[in-house]
Amino acid sequence: MNRKVEQGDATRAQLVAAGVALFAERGFAGTSTTEIVRRAGVTRGALYHHFADKERLFEACHAEVQKDLYARCAAAASAAPRDHAAQIDAGAQAFLDSCLEPQVQRILLREGPLVLGRERSLRFDDPYCSRRLLRAALVAAARDGLLPAEHAEPMAHALYGALDQAGNVIAAAADPAAERERMGKAIADLIAALLRANGPRPGS
Repeated sequence: MNRKVEQGDATRAQLVAAGVALFAERGFAGTSTTEIVRRAGVTRGALYHHFADKERLFEACHAEVQKDLYARCAAAASAAPRDHAAQIDAGAQAFLDSCLEPQVQRILLREGPLVLGRERSLRFDDPYCSRRLLRAALVAAARDGLLPAEHAEPMAHALYGALDQAGNVIAAAADPAAERERMGKAIADLIAALLRANGPRPGS
């Protein structure tokens, strides 16, 4: 990689880091491009070289936060015992832990759907959407007979919707840590109940 490309990548990373910090603190509408370039220590020209407008920068910040969240959920699921319910729950609990963080609360949960469009959150084509992890885990559970194969994708939507709502409740709570504990127990029970209800019947 030549020096010019390295410098360009470094500048882009500085802009994204500044954007994540400011959007998490002040929101999309409350953050100006002037503040972003000042925080990043770059010129306005550098901003518009990498991003067409503030919305495109927000999209890159959203992707960065989402990528980090995906990695944490995947790592938690991989570290869990080789049991489908335990792995799905471990990933879900990592998701809920992240919902205590300002950048997840504001950029992913609150403002992402408003700035980028709610329909984006309903698709599986984003490589770092945690919904993809849920679908993969449920497809694996279906292969082992824990649920009908045709239920894997609808259940991924349903569970992700429950996690998204739980995250918003945590973010809005007067005591987020206490609410996270309550939501964690409810989500664990929900996952166990869904797999138990859809699993093979005794004697089948």
